[in-house]
Amino acid sequence: MMQKDIERILGEVTKVVKGKDRIVLQVVAAILGGGHILLEDIPGVGKTTLAVTLSRTMNLNYHRTQFTPDVLPSDITGFSMYNAKTGEFEYREGAAICNLFLADEINRTSPKTQSALLEVMEEAKVTVDGVTHSIEQPFIVIATQNPIGSSGTQRMPESQMDRFLVRLRMGYPAPASEVEILRGNGAASIDQVSQVIDRDELVRMRNEVTGLFLSDEVYQYIVALTNATRNSEKITLGLSPRGSIATMKMAKANAFINERDYVTVQDVLEHFHEIAEHRITISPRARAAGLDVSDVVEEVIASVKAPKV
Repeated sequence: MMQKDIERILGEVTKVVKGKDRIVLQVVAAILGGGHILLEDIPGVGKTTLAVTLSRTMNLNYHRTQFTPDVLPSDITGFSMYNAKTGEFEYREGAAICNLFLADEINRTSPKTQSALLEVMEEAKVTVDGVTHSIEQPFIVIATQNPIGSSGTQRMPESQMDRFLVRLRMGYPAPASEVEILRGNGAASIDQVSQVIDRDELVRMRNEVTGLFLSDEVYQYIVALTNATRNSEKITLGLSPRGSIATMKMAKANAFINERDYVTVQDVLEHFHEIAEHRITISPRARAAGLDVSDVVEEVIASVKAPKV
């Protein structure tokens, strides 16, 4: 069964990424849901290691770009170069032409370069000099960013934040996990991670996820949650329809991982915080009351009656 392969993937990744089992599960769910992932945290907690390890378990063509102020949009999308022998311009691929693209420290580069990712993230294609180049599926972007306020960072616009299916925070490892990391207690290196599936198998899994059943009540519940974020006095920017779609995709992926061919209310709520928090802007009044975005999302969940399905 495909779910057995998922268990093996999780097992291979957690050989290297210690003490972050839920984060690993959420990243795999986002990949199955056909979305992109934003990992936001301080340097050194394993964000890049997680991305590289996942690419090995799924045999994905992997590229990484360290985003700095001098990275240009053409570095991401590619460019045309004149070939004197043929007398024609030839397309040279950019870093994003791959299966898994790691945009490392994305908020350290210019807004113009950040925006170069918009088309490729949304449509899995790039347009250079009026010519469109498609990217072979699957295509996944894992972007990492340091918390806003770190030296040399620039805030990403809401339009780009909205294109990430989930935002996850790795956090520091628990003391026991950190001791295990220091001791190297049987921890495998990235080179020792085994391939579990290939690209074609991942595409088949994604198709299975897409075909899972949602009842009318669950559809209505998702819309009720997103509408609640738009109508709350504590929120100045609520979820867009893309947020509703993201909620549905993650709910389907969660159901698939749990070996069900239908989606439940619990599937909808399982990752709702990670879907909603980076899309929501809370009001100054809510901040003055000592609330953060997680508190407000929890209030939204509590305000919507869940259907009995």
